[in-house]
Formats: sequence, C-alpha cells, structure tokens
Amino acid sequence: MYKTVIFDLGKVVVNFDFGRGYTALEGLCPHNVAEIRKRIGASGLVPQFETGLVEPHDFVDQFSKILSLDMDYDRFAAVWSCIFLETLIPEAMIEGLARRYRLLLLSNTNAIHFEMIRENYPIIRHFHQLILSYEVKAMKPDPAIYQAALAAAQCKPEECFYTDDIAEYVEGARKMGIDAVQFVSLAQLQGDLRTRGIRWDD
Repeated sequence: MYKTVIFDLGKVVVNFDFGRGYTALEGLCPHNVAEIRKRIGASGLVPQFETGLVEPHDFVDQFSKILSLDMDYDRFAAVWSCIFLETLIPEAMIEGLARRYRLLLLSNTNAIHFEMIRENYPIIRHFHQLILSYEVKAMKPDPAIYQAALAAAQCKPEECFYTDDIAEYVEGARKMGIDAVQFVSLAQLQGDLRTRGIRWDD
C-alpha cells in the first residue's frame, strides 16, 4: 500500500527550457549562446549553487563576472528564471493526490529559481513538504537527497511512489528501495499510478 507520492519538479510538474535563458543572456552580454554554455559549464558554479554552497547574491556576482554581465540582482533573477513554462500536471490531480497521500516535491534546484516557482506556480502549495537540493546540500542522484525525502515521507521506501523525467534519478530512487518510474507524459504517469491503485479522483 502506498502512503507517499513524490514528484520531481522540472519537466514533470513544471516544464522548462534552458534555451530561453541562454537566448536572454545572449542579448545582455558580449558572448553567443555556445560561449555562454561553455563558460557556465566550465565554471562549475551552477552545481555549487544548487547544493547551497554559494549564496544567491554571491552566485549573481560570480555569474556576472563569468559572462561580463552588468545588471542588478532583481533583473538577473528575472532573466535567470525565464526558463519556466507551463505546468504539465493538472492542479486538480495534484490536489486529489494530496488529499489521499503524503505528497512531496523532490527537486534539484536553487534559491533564485525556487523563489520564482513559489511566486508564480500556486500548484506548489498542495505539496506537504519540499525536499530541495540547495536546502538539503545534496543533488540527485546523491543518496543523501533521497534519504531526506524518505525522512519526510514518514513511511517505508516501498510505500513511496516517485516520478522523475531523468532515468538516472529514477534509478537512484530505486536503489533506495523506492518504487520509481520515469516521467514521459501525463497519460503515461496516470497509467502507472492506476496500475498501482494510486487514486487522485473520486
């Protein structure tokens, strides 16, 4: 019997496109998209930010130096967060699951992005607890973040269902004993839930 349902955030609950961010940055700095990607990747700054090792204002300062950006914190946060798009899961489904199960969000994310998510995606309010990489100081597929999710789940691993769009992160959850499936589409997810007897509607 399942007691807890756990969702990934990006490309599961809320869609996103990093390309939008790169394109926005291209118009604000002297580098093209390819160079922006290269500089960001080589810096290692984003993983540090998403594991809470760098504070938001320090991240903006360092990021701005890497790309020769000249903008204030709020403007940067808006550009950095323009990647988010539509929700992929109906709010009624999330609300229905929250009435029947303990509902958790498990995400590799950062303080700037998640502040924007809180402000603009009210669907988040239905989750009973949020396990966020920058708060836990660990990113999927590090076992530590799944351990934090299990502690929040307040039940056995096999009593948890988890979905994530990244196969490696699904496998990380399975290694912890969690029943996990890769998210491909809403229809696929609903089928996987129904197969397990997990309900969200009356």
